[in-house]
Amino acid sequence: MQRMSREEAKKRIEHLRSEIRRHNYLYYVLNKPEISDAEYDRLMEELRHLEEMFPDLITPDSPTQRVGAPPAKEFKKVRHVRPMLSLDTAKREEVIAFDRRVKKELGVDSVDYVVEPKLDGLSVELVYENGRYVRGATRGDGVEGEDITENIRTIKAVPLVLRHGREVPDMLVVRGEVIMNIRDFEEFNKELLERGEEPLANPRNAAAGALRRLDPKETAERPLDIFFYEIMHHEGEHPAPETQWEALHALKEWGLKINPHAKHCKTIDCTLAYHDEMESIRDRLEYEIDGIVIKVNRFEYQRRLGEKTRSPRWAVAYKFPPRESETQIMDIGVQVGRTGVLTPVALLKPVDVKGVTVSRATLHNADYIKEKDIRIGDWVKVARAGDVIPEVMEVIRERRTGKERTFTMPDRCPSCGSQVVREGAYFRCTSGLSCPAQLKRSIEHFISKNAMDIQGGRKTVELLVERGLIRRISDLYRLKKQDLLDLPRFAEKSAENLLSAIAQSRHRGLARLIYALGIPNVGEYTAHLLASRFKTMDALMKATKEELMAIPEIGPETAESIVNFFAEKRNREEIEELRKLGVEMTHEEEGDRLKGKVFVFTGSLEHFSRDEAKEAVEREGGTVSNSVGKNVDYVVVGEKPGSKYKRAQELGVKMINEQEFLKLLGRKPPSHGVKRLSEFIP
Repeated sequence: MQRMSREEAKKRIEHLRSEIRRHNYLYYVLNKPEISDAEYDRLMEELRHLEEMFPDLITPDSPTQRVGAPPAKEFKKVRHVRPMLSLDTAKREEVIAFDRRVKKELGVDSVDYVVEPKLDGLSVELVYENGRYVRGATRGDGVEGEDITENIRTIKAVPLVLRHGREVPDMLVVRGEVIMNIRDFEEFNKELLERGEEPLANPRNAAAGALRRLDPKETAERPLDIFFYEIMHHEGEHPAPETQWEALHALKEWGLKINPHAKHCKTIDCTLAYHDEMESIRDRLEYEIDGIVIKVNRFEYQRRLGEKTRSPRWAVAYKFPPRESETQIMDIGVQVGRTGVLTPVALLKPVDVKGVTVSRATLHNADYIKEKDIRIGDWVKVARAGDVIPEVMEVIRERRTGKERTFTMPDRCPSCGSQVVREGAYFRCTSGLSCPAQLKRSIEHFISKNAMDIQGGRKTVELLVERGLIRRISDLYRLKKQDLLDLPRFAEKSAENLLSAIAQSRHRGLARLIYALGIPNVGEYTAHLLASRFKTMDALMKATKEELMAIPEIGPETAESIVNFFAEKRNREEIEELRKLGVEMTHEEEGDRLKGKVFVFTGSLEHFSRDEAKEAVEREGGTVSNSVGKNVDYVVVGEKPGSKYKRAQELGVKMINEQEFLKLLGRKPPSHGVKRLSEFIP
């Protein structure tokens, strides 16, 4: 970039910030992006570069400053500008009675309402002064909450500067609900499981846990979202909204995301119909809701109706019936994770929960069992929160017979018999990879698609471990053809294919190897950052906690996990064995064959997966976008293309087929029957 004067840089920085804020609003609030992810990233990179050149021009509300604060030692308490009340819940007949009471107390014949989905998240208060975000807090006890200003700043749907769609007040205090979308929650849990960590029970727990991380960098790693729904305080020369419906529109005009399903109802019958409608589409939403909220629309009426100690008299929550089933715990077992953590699991009498037969449910840890007083033989309520991991919600104590038995965590590992030690809330097997359960899980992770990509499967891993052919990860690279032919279901061809896949995996690169090692708290993205920063395994193994934390996205917990992992003698010895067996441990710089080019894929690709194609583009310096825009250079068209194909035609974007894409990569077309990009001949 050509050197600018300070004045030129200031103008350009202001323009970039304005554009980025506008695109954030289009993407996060309106869900109508105008540019691709790659083009957005280029704007951010230019802004970041200019701010590095002129650090005195950096402001707290710059889009680059979402993660800028150091870890907190503890959260400070802050008092809310107005109590954050909870809502009374009501059944259908109670909602009708609520409407009668409201009209009677107001002395009117009709009242209009605003209805909104009741989100299952964490309620927060945000304060804006002169249009700029200055503070965020949890609800706490409703009067006082915890200061989580820097953590909320990391949520990309939170504007750091309000839009001027209408006059911005001198001071604005708003209430919102922080959530994690179901798909993001499932992906996050998948990452936790791959790291051998305890999965989270539901999206609400995931969101709450993220907001209460002492290090904002760790909050930023979790995909949080937010919806705003209440103006708690409005101060300025322009009048505040007079109704809840107007308030929602004002929030949207200021760039604060509101729920698109909110509705203005003229009668209570309309609110009841809305409840039924939302219940019918509940399972199709991207996030969890557990009912609807009904609010008297006019603020004047709200003030006249007043409040009780903990809840308003002008609003009520009409919840959906619980999505739970009752069943009996026949026994409690223990499973051993990749890192040795023992997790208790309820073995249930099979029961249908929301269309799925459930026979096992996580009990998380010993503290969870103690808190809920769960016993073998208990009848319990089971739910599938977030449509994912079945969970025991509560014990039906009135069904106890006295024959129930208490459960205690074992002092010996159920897999290998080694001693079990307690670490905080968790129990852990001390034997490491000599434990068959840990070894199996570690190998499964090592060979997984996004790690070393050796296609074998769980059953093959179990066979290899149980037959004693693999006692450590490096033994994979010592396997011989005859070893495999002695196993059930292995013939000449399948043995050769597995050995070939193992041989190819030696050249997956440093980033994949780091991820494959299963370092706690290190996912694919962090592994890529480490490979790019340190270049070699040796340099990474010598890195200090301070050097690791110098990488913006890495916080103290992750840094400590990495240092502790490489401090283990067993881990260092295993890495040395892998090196001797030919596994590459250096980071190859990306090529530039596709540098600056933006690709979009549409339709099914015959010879490789979408992830593999994306990786191939990025390895050659290109980027992949999810949407077609004028900035896109190529749209790669596979079988049965979707709407992106039509959009590319409308914009005149160049479209190429799979063979032409391979030529751009500098690769020959694959031979007949080859289905994986990793097998293409360069």
